[in-house]
Amino acid sequence: MAGKKSYNQNCPIARGLDILGERWTLLILRELLGGARRYADLRAALPGIATNLLADRLRELEDAGLIARAELPPPIARTVYTLSELGWRKVPPVIQAIAIFGLELLEPADSALTPLNGFLAGILLGADPARIANLSASYRVEIDGRRFDFGVSRGSLTAASGPPAVTVTASPAELITARLGSTSAERKAALRRWKFDGQTDAVKAMRSAFQLTGDPGLSLG
Repeated sequence: MAGKKSYNQNCPIARGLDILGERWTLLILRELLGGARRYADLRAALPGIATNLLADRLRELEDAGLIARAELPPPIARTVYTLSELGWRKVPPVIQAIAIFGLELLEPADSALTPLNGFLAGILLGADPARIANLSASYRVEIDGRRFDFGVSRGSLTAASGPPAVTVTASPAELITARLGSTSAERKAALRRWKFDGQTDAVKAMRSAFQLTGDPGLSLG
């Protein structure tokens, strides 16, 4: 990654930060957890990032093997960016850990009620490698008109492969409250408003894998 700043330390934290520590990098990866995104989509989701800086960050992440570019066929015929296979293995645990760290710093406001935040809070924060170790399936989450497709395989989140075994439909508020509501009753009530479409066994497996049974609240210690 020529031209990038480096800590020049042979330490796993320093080496990781050489790739992930630049401004905007983790937010770009956060967006790509939600599925394939066009350059214009990323620009719109990251107000304040300069056009040349976004191009640089995308190139750096592609060079690091964490994202990939794909050309959609006609009539769409446009470039989209996705997490690579390596990116799906490496990125979700990092985003999950930082999200948990930042939850207590989050200010309650309508600006937090976005489809992406709903997906991150309602689904990603509940992903437990031990619970999904023996599960292999694709899922879809529909949130206010935005679709999130992903899968699980061998204890990790992955790109979707094939049609979804379960489709979840919920609002950002319902997704966030089900995980982060202040009381058990509030969390359970929000979870009951989620809609799960799929075979009974598949729904049961997903709910167990993402801790969506009973009280799905997150303990921050």
